[in-house]
Amino acid sequence: MPIPPESGTQAGDTQREWWRDAVIYQVYVRSFADSDGDGEGDLPGIRSRLPELAQLGVDAVWLTPFYVSPLADGGYDVADYRDVDPRFGTLADFDALTAAAHELGLRVIIDIVPNHTSSEHPWFREAVAAEPGAPERARYIFRPGNGPDGELPPNNWKSVFGGPAWTRLTRPDGTPDQWYLHLFDPGQPDLDWTLQEVHDEFDDVLRFWLDRGVDGFRIDVAHGMVKDPALPDIAEGRKADLIDGQFQLPYFDQDGVHEIYRRWRRIADSYPGQRALVAEAWVQDADRVARYLRADELHQAFNFEYLQTGWDAGQLRRVIDRSLATNEKVGAPTTWVLSNHDVVRHVTRFGGGEEGLRRGLAATLLMLALPGSAYLYQGEELGLPEVTDLPEDALQDPTWGRSGHTERGRDGCRVPLPWEGARPPFGFGPEGTVPWLPVPGAWAGLTRERQKGDPGSPLSLYTEALRARRALSALGEGALTWIDAGEGVLAFRRGAAFACAVNLSGAEVALPLSGEVVVASGPVTADGDGVVLPADTAVWLRG
Repeated sequence: MPIPPESGTQAGDTQREWWRDAVIYQVYVRSFADSDGDGEGDLPGIRSRLPELAQLGVDAVWLTPFYVSPLADGGYDVADYRDVDPRFGTLADFDALTAAAHELGLRVIIDIVPNHTSSEHPWFREAVAAEPGAPERARYIFRPGNGPDGELPPNNWKSVFGGPAWTRLTRPDGTPDQWYLHLFDPGQPDLDWTLQEVHDEFDDVLRFWLDRGVDGFRIDVAHGMVKDPALPDIAEGRKADLIDGQFQLPYFDQDGVHEIYRRWRRIADSYPGQRALVAEAWVQDADRVARYLRADELHQAFNFEYLQTGWDAGQLRRVIDRSLATNEKVGAPTTWVLSNHDVVRHVTRFGGGEEGLRRGLAATLLMLALPGSAYLYQGEELGLPEVTDLPEDALQDPTWGRSGHTERGRDGCRVPLPWEGARPPFGFGPEGTVPWLPVPGAWAGLTRERQKGDPGSPLSLYTEALRARRALSALGEGALTWIDAGEGVLAFRRGAAFACAVNLSGAEVALPLSGEVVVASGPVTADGDGVVLPADTAVWLRG
């Protein structure tokens, strides 16, 4: 059903908010569908495949960056925030995609990257050309070095991608210059959010895309942007991870980020319709994550603690309980996720092979039965595993180079999707397309075309589960009640007429749960006395 142009709520409207129980599908633009055969996915390719996402049963799509970029970090190095990179299409293509998505009843969320720009951004080019202390440099974090001649970095911060977080400029005559901060790649200089001009610029960027009809933003490195002004050293031996664990890093999750999001929320609320703001905040402590979701800040935050939890019933229950309790305090939905473009695909994380696939499908049914919203990463509905054997000369993630070729990085979860046909790249692009990352020949049996006609395929399970989730009033937002099902088993009710059970124990179990089997991730036996659940299997029961 099409989304009316003025659908949703404005401030003060009490209509139910769509993001509270939506299932949102992440499209990694470069690897989704290639319309012109250049080897890289693009906006027209996405538009051509939108009907298949509508058939899958998702509520919205999230597009990774498609902005003008040298792709030093897959597009998360933005050179122009108000235009589409020619490799991915044009602004007209974006408008057509958005209109087509809305006509199919799909909302559109896009990435915003506020922690850093590309080193090719006009602002940074102006900063490099300017002298130390010039206004052009105030937009970024430039500092003199330490040591007699400033030959040492300003502090000991490390890049998340490996190596130092500082790079020193050199003047055209060869004279050493100041250092600039980049928590990621040197091609991604960090902005200085103490400058009002930076705030004003991103206000305008948000409005530019909201005016074009986007339904929300996923905020990259949402716990970044604000740094401790003293730029203190971190403890020796501390790894520069995205997630801060039990230690608070001086460049992540600083209190100042929350005022930025209050300002952004006011902008989102000023537009007709329901515009959602989603935090990529790699903050492990659930209480601190919830701070991003207070009533005047963001609408959703990815639950990375849940994503990082292993195949263990006790650990999962603790994370689920903690997540629901902390989010309830601020009146926010919990947002569940198993995979994305930055982590090893969960089929592989859960063991790989047949075991990993069984666990991955069971984990999906568990996630979709939990209260709140869920995100799916492209290809997980096909049961795609991580590609762990990409040739070294094909690797493009900056982690590979920055780590001295010791960490392969994230390319293994970004391999282009297999759509149809018998030979790689399986319909990713027109005949003869050479994709930017090689597609394994072993994926011939995993194409969407092959799985559509197989009732036992991952695609069929996802489609069935999403259809049932939309039809069952007990699912989506709400509460759950745990059922004591023994060690290694998670079971809970959603309302009086729905139950979900997941067997993580490693052995078949018999549970005293009755009802009609709505969907199951594997073969189950159910009768009036209960249900017999094999290992690594989940079931939904109604009645």
